[in-house]
Amino acid sequence: MEILGGAHFAVAGAGESHGPGITTIVFGCPAGVPLSRAGVQDLLDRRRPGSNKLGTPRREGDKVVLLSGLYDEDHAALLGGAEVATRVGDEEILTPGYERGRATGEPIAAIVLSAAKRSADYAQFLGPAGDVRPGHTDLVKHHKSAGYTDPRGGGRSSYRSTISDVIGGAVARAFLAQRFGTAFFSSICQVGEIESGERLSGAVGDGRLTSEEAAALESRLEEPELRSLDAGFASEAARLIEVARKEGDSVGAALEIVAVNVPPLVGEPLYDSLKLRLMGSLGGLHAVQSCEMGSGREVVARRGSANNDPIRSGGYRTNHHGGLIGGITTGSPLVFRVGFKPTATIARPQDSVRKDLTEIEFRLNKGRHDPCVGVRAGVTLESRMAIEVADAVLAHQAGRIDEGNFRLFDGQGS
Repeated sequence: MEILGGAHFAVAGAGESHGPGITTIVFGCPAGVPLSRAGVQDLLDRRRPGSNKLGTPRREGDKVVLLSGLYDEDHAALLGGAEVATRVGDEEILTPGYERGRATGEPIAAIVLSAAKRSADYAQFLGPAGDVRPGHTDLVKHHKSAGYTDPRGGGRSSYRSTISDVIGGAVARAFLAQRFGTAFFSSICQVGEIESGERLSGAVGDGRLTSEEAAALESRLEEPELRSLDAGFASEAARLIEVARKEGDSVGAALEIVAVNVPPLVGEPLYDSLKLRLMGSLGGLHAVQSCEMGSGREVVARRGSANNDPIRSGGYRTNHHGGLIGGITTGSPLVFRVGFKPTATIARPQDSVRKDLTEIEFRLNKGRHDPCVGVRAGVTLESRMAIEVADAVLAHQAGRIDEGNFRLFDGQGS
């Protein structure tokens, strides 16, 4: 069973790249959290194909419809969302989705329909003698499923499946923002061998940002061609990505993911530590090859006297630990760096096999693919971080019982 999050806050998704749509169910959002379709849509717009000229040329509207888990006594406002229709023969059923309301505590369901499909582009991958793309899941998925997997657009292994991550992350972000002012950011910090001169972790200081400061940082990240603090780096990296595209090749990237206004004392110390869950969630995203926390691999070359973060009565003075010690949050910013391999599907000839293991020289016939996966990955990584933090917050609260929350009538309880 594939579920993001844990026992207290979880996200389940279903749907393939060229299927009718992506379905998402979010479990565990506390009652009373204000949510809107527009807020979810804003995040999906950052993820969708065609949102950046450096990404895939496939263009999808990716309009979300919220179907359950919200309520508002103003029914006109509640039911003012996107409509969804079902047609069977001559009969059509049209119903409005939810636009805005407050979470009821029940599961929140959403659907995003798919439209820009060119399934014929994937004919060369069909059947037991279909071609295998080096670096892709074609071979292992075919044999794991005994030949019953959907290869069109990568099927479930497509980046399109991360729609559910972003929807679930939008709900988690709304909850954490309401309670703690927690905000999540991402910045591309490396493309190929080109590295940014500015780090997101340096821009957030001690991680206690006002809503105005968080909004200003978000605006700054959105300005360059690529989502980055360093506009000069972004322009140079964009040129590199275009060169790779024209050459029928691809290029890797690294992103920094940071959360601010993080509540301290969240997470468990060992087998269910927040470090373990974040490493797994961020590192488990499609095409990710590395995941580092805090100062990451740089700590290997240090001595303890240089790497330990000094502590004063007001908190930690530095943040080499990346916001987590022993799997538990310290209140410092959560800082992770995630590395993506170059996109596996490229136009250049490569040695490969068919699914029956006949050796071939692979040549891509058709297709629309990102020359750099990292261009659109930031919002998904932010969302996965938000989901894991939300689950850990609720797990922490489960261990701090308030008898006042267990009374129905006056005089009940102690």
